[in-house]
Amino acid sequence: MLCSCSVNKFIPDKQYLLDEVDVVSDSKEVKPSLFTSYIRQNPNAKWFNLVKIPMRIYCISGKDSSKWMNRFLQKIGDAPKIYDETIALKSQREIEKAVRNMGYMRAVVRLDTIINKNKLKLSYNIKTDSLYRINHIAYQIDDWMINELIMQDSVYSLLSEGMPFDVVALDNERQRITKLLQNNGYFKFNKDFIVYQADTVRNTFEVDLTMKLLPYRARKEDLPVSHKQYSIRNVNFITIDDITRFDNDYQSYDSLFYKGLNIYYKDNVYIRPNVLANFNYINPGTLFSEQSVQNTYASMGRLRALKYTNVRFNEVMGKDSMLLDANVLLSKNKDKSIAFEIEGTNSAGDLGAAASMTFQHKNLFKGSETFTFKVRGAYEAITGLEEGYENDDYQEYGIESTLNFPEFMFPFLSSAFKKKIRATSEVGVKFNSQLRPEFTRTLASASWSYRWTDKTRSQHRFDLLDVNYIYVPWKSNTFKAYLENLTDRNSILIKSYEDLLIVRMGYTFSYNSANNSQMIGNRNSYSVRFNIEESGNLLYGASKLIHRRPKTDKGYVIANIPFAQYIKGDFDFAQNLLIDNRNSLVFHIGLGVAYPYGNSQALPFEKRYFSGGPNSVRGWSVRSLGPGSYKGADGVVNYINHTGDIKLDLNVEYRTHLFWKFNGAAFIDAGNIWNINTYEGQEEGTFRFDSFYKQIAVAYGLGIRLDLDYLILRFDGGMKAVNPMLEGKDKYPLIRPRMSRDFAFHFAVGYPF
Repeated sequence: MLCSCSVNKFIPDKQYLLDEVDVVSDSKEVKPSLFTSYIRQNPNAKWFNLVKIPMRIYCISGKDSSKWMNRFLQKIGDAPKIYDETIALKSQREIEKAVRNMGYMRAVVRLDTIINKNKLKLSYNIKTDSLYRINHIAYQIDDWMINELIMQDSVYSLLSEGMPFDVVALDNERQRITKLLQNNGYFKFNKDFIVYQADTVRNTFEVDLTMKLLPYRARKEDLPVSHKQYSIRNVNFITIDDITRFDNDYQSYDSLFYKGLNIYYKDNVYIRPNVLANFNYINPGTLFSEQSVQNTYASMGRLRALKYTNVRFNEVMGKDSMLLDANVLLSKNKDKSIAFEIEGTNSAGDLGAAASMTFQHKNLFKGSETFTFKVRGAYEAITGLEEGYENDDYQEYGIESTLNFPEFMFPFLSSAFKKKIRATSEVGVKFNSQLRPEFTRTLASASWSYRWTDKTRSQHRFDLLDVNYIYVPWKSNTFKAYLENLTDRNSILIKSYEDLLIVRMGYTFSYNSANNSQMIGNRNSYSVRFNIEESGNLLYGASKLIHRRPKTDKGYVIANIPFAQYIKGDFDFAQNLLIDNRNSLVFHIGLGVAYPYGNSQALPFEKRYFSGGPNSVRGWSVRSLGPGSYKGADGVVNYINHTGDIKLDLNVEYRTHLFWKFNGAAFIDAGNIWNINTYEGQEEGTFRFDSFYKQIAVAYGLGIRLDLDYLILRFDGGMKAVNPMLEGKDKYPLIRPRMSRDFAFHFAVGYPF
């Protein structure tokens, strides 16, 4: 029905459906993709850049708007785009202007149309002609102080002789100089005081450029004066309830003086004076600096005890210089809150519910320390259990508490270092109890970590100490018998259900180019994540000093508890290539390697990799793929067995906007997990360089995403294409697919990568 419907009834007489729009350039340097944002009228969107399904949905509707079905179809569909010559001419002029601003001063953009019945193809043809270049750069700056500042900083100039006469580059240089002067006391300076004079060299394509500095005028009718440098006289921190009602009258406030800062408050000091001093970058007696103002905004924004921050300057006439009083207005945030949360859970297909209550205090010690206390309970009905268990209930109870400090809490660190790093410190404790039909397990942990962001907005996390104690007080007789039988099949799992101590240290680096201010305007983005952690090395070294050999077959122990020793590294890279404003192509690679040694024969179960699921190879359900070509005992999938020491994920996903808030995706996934060591019963799961590529699983599928702005609900359906767990013809279900065997459905929140 969608294919047979006609758009003719929605196309007025003597008008045309805008079928295609294209930009063509006669120069390799002037790429058509640079000008797509200037096109004001585009054709109807295509699903996966192939078929105009949204328009065809619209065409199903009738013209009678009184019928609710017609209104609904028109709302979710896309009305046919009728060619508008007026809009096309505006786009033509804007593209022509943009090309000329690149230095092609004689560029011309021509509109070409091809009409086929009631459809029209539109093309913007760019004829660039010759490129104008800068021949000579001169400066006409009458203010000697400003001239000296600009000349001293000229090594960072964005302009050079021989470069294209690019208007964008000229404006960027104006902004750079403006920023330089604003950071050196010129409080009232803006880029409009910098102008250019360009003269073309006769009979050439070269330009002589002169930068001029205009004198200061507050208003056009004022007499011109020289630009003034401003210094900071007083810095006043004022704590108020409503910033919008502040009238510069703070004489009725209580006050105190701390390290050159005046602190005004009512009733009590909401934030300790030393915290304000450590987070302030505007200092009395220094020249005004816009960068210091922005640093103060950013720094105060990290204090969760504050709702808003506003910096206002009052001009003061000095005897020999211009002075400013800086008023830093601080609006208090609500310091206490309680939140309740109810959620549905889905663990490997087992459905359940969970409820939690969270208490938070955002200013515990009047230093914007955030204290969080959370209580959580969950219940799931477990399916697929073997016979012999008394019930199929899963219950979980947990308590956790964290204390977050808005600075680098470490002895012997200077205030200057803390300001430079802009870190947060966190101390946390956690207790979790899991009651399953097979066993009961308790996890108790304590951690101390740091997070910080550098100038490139790269994010860092350093786990100084993370102690986890896993205690398994009870196992059912059926599960004990199952573990004993594993001795002949997969002995690695036996240790996963014994008491264990994990004392780890780790570092994580992550970067997303989309968060970098320098990438604004760049349509493509990428992200990188790297993590490395180690566990047990210090404990192992100390144990070695005390005892040459371990007393038991469990290795060295602390308080009769064996501890894990391993090293683990992870790497993730994702590249997002934006085709247009409705379509994008995303590539992802994920690699993880973990190696147990010394005191550990195998990785702790919580640290082992798994494959399959909504964020991995989507033709398999969670924890059902690998390691290698291992297919499980008697062909039965058991998530406990499908774990490994090495993980590889390779993904490519085509994303497209469908209609309303719905997006679609087509994907191909590949990957698997492997063991480093060879374990009895899992010989086919060992990683080998000469054969691992033969064990890479491949899947393909389609997905639908509901984008609710604050939340993305994702539904993916994956089909197996290459199944390393099978042999012969069954290894390639792409040729002979079978839904009951090869299909996996996934529901998740957020994008997979």
